[in-house]
Amino acid sequence: MNGETTLKVIARIQSPFPGKFGIPRQSGRVPQILSRIVFEPEYRNADALRGLEGFSHLWLLWQFSEAQREGWSPTVRPPRLGGNQRMGVFATRSPYRPNPIGLSCVAIKNIVLSSPEGPYIEVSGADLMDATPIYDIKPYLPMADSIPTATGGFAEPVRGYSLEVQDPDGLLTGIPAEDSALIRAILAEDPRPSYQTDADRVYSFECSGYHISFRVEESKIILCNLK
Repeated sequence: MNGETTLKVIARIQSPFPGKFGIPRQSGRVPQILSRIVFEPEYRNADALRGLEGFSHLWLLWQFSEAQREGWSPTVRPPRLGGNQRMGVFATRSPYRPNPIGLSCVAIKNIVLSSPEGPYIEVSGADLMDATPIYDIKPYLPMADSIPTATGGFAEPVRGYSLEVQDPDGLLTGIPAEDSALIRAILAEDPRPSYQTDADRVYSFECSGYHISFRVEESKIILCNLK
């Protein structure tokens, strides 16, 4: 033994995204996304959550379980730079890293200490695919984790990036208001790979049981189908 530690999966997330496409690129961008953190049997102990009710947000450390590759590259292509400019992997949050570990900040909506699934945490704003393994949960501390003078490097120019969502056939009016708001918010984030700009291409993804199709014209996302 040389001091190395094997990470244990303590929980998995239940999220509205069965696949990777459509998931926001950062946590907190779409607060309408509601998820549950459900603990693995070994960690279903309500005592482990004692005191958590006093916090508003959590850090999640999790595994990029669907983005693992053999080997690694020192540079990657950040999607918000159009996918055609390389940056150092440690200057990005790309899933293709030496260790496939993700970091997300989520808001606590509810803490349930007793259920058939054991204790669980309801959160909003997660950017995780359904069943993603979670390695650890830590409380967000405003006094230490918020740095108002921090700079955002090459990501700063796209901080407020969003697209106008158009629903010409009124597809969103026939579903519950909370589902409509969620789908609008996800589409506004522009789920496309940034290097794909074909105005005639139709993209599709699934969320909360809906199959959603859209295309993009300049700065507008047009909803094509919803079922």
